[in-house]
Amino acid sequence: MYKLVAIDLDGTMLNSYGIVTENTKKIIKKAIENGIEVIIASGRPIDSIKAIAKEIGSENYFIAGNGALVYDMKKNQVIYEKYMSKQKVLEIIKICEENSISYNVYTEKSILATNLKYNVLYYHKENLKKEENKRTIINIVTDMYKYIQDTDEKFLKITICDDSKAIFNSIIRKLRNIGEIEVLDVSHISRKVIKQGTEDITIEYYYTEISLKDVDKWNAIEYLSEKLNIKKEEIITIGDNINDKKMIQNAGIGIVMEGSTPTVIKEADYVTNSNNEEGVAKAIEKFCF
Repeated sequence: MYKLVAIDLDGTMLNSYGIVTENTKKIIKKAIENGIEVIIASGRPIDSIKAIAKEIGSENYFIAGNGALVYDMKKNQVIYEKYMSKQKVLEIIKICEENSISYNVYTEKSILATNLKYNVLYYHKENLKKEENKRTIINIVTDMYKYIQDTDEKFLKITICDDSKAIFNSIIRKLRNIGEIEVLDVSHISRKVIKQGTEDITIEYYYTEISLKDVDKWNAIEYLSEKLNIKKEEIITIGDNINDKKMIQNAGIGIVMEGSTPTVIKEADYVTNSNNEEGVAKAIEKFCF
């Protein structure tokens, strides 16, 4: 029997509009009622995940920042952490600014951005549909370098985005020369859908995520499974992208969504329906009930 299910958010549990369907919530809550620990394992910051965790009835733990931290919801505190140093963050954003490339800095609580573009525009549009206490906090900063120098916030990761593949690949090569960081090898274009009045607008961009070396969702899941006395064979993981690869490889059963990045599909034990066809709900029904 499976005792823990770790689920990614964007492209996995959330559909293209950033919504968890009512049926998916119902199936997740049924799994929790049957004694299965269901946790979110996302790249998002704490408050953005916390609101969705409460929505699906997952009230114990979640993983944020692609494994940079594990959060205990009952105690309202971080119980596992691997943050990026301020010096490393400054080094990365200096390269981004010198090359005029779009980037965001994810702290524990918020996303720092210089403008509303790419993934931040998607989160902004998502916020407009939510109550204030359930929104992803987006902080638009004019002078990012100075802000980072002066702040006491803790840093989870940096996201790099661009709609030109040539520019994107050029910056990736430069970032790989920086030591003690992990640059995710995201090779496909990201597509998000936002509503503009009655019209659907697609946002497309290439992106990568940078975190401290050895930060990974699976490492955070292992920490949590040891704490809960759950064996590797009793874990299900569900994801769609390269930041889910290690947890898909190592879990008792690794599940990916239809349409996931090909590299991750190769590692999966099972391919469920897409995030727009309630693939998470169907996977939980198949393997947990």
